[in-house]
Amino acid sequence: MWFGAKRFPESGKASARDDAVSCSLSLEEEIHILRKRMEQLFMQEKSLTSDNVVEISSKLDLKINEYMKRHSRNK
Repeated sequence: MWFGAKRFPESGKASARDDAVSCSLSLEEEIHILRKRMEQLFMQEKSLTSDNVVEISSKLDLKINEYMKRHSRNK
């Protein structure tokens, strides 16, 4: 799957490259990419409870929580 100029594994599993890529992306971009990846995995696997979908969903939750913490401090 392609997201912009970044390549992510079809399995949705995190790779060492994901960590390096996340350093150069904004938190909002990471959230958007994880959300799209989760949606595509759901469409492939037809299950919200597959291991891959749950793994991406958990990562997405962490990123959203991080985003909310950052933005609640700025108010």
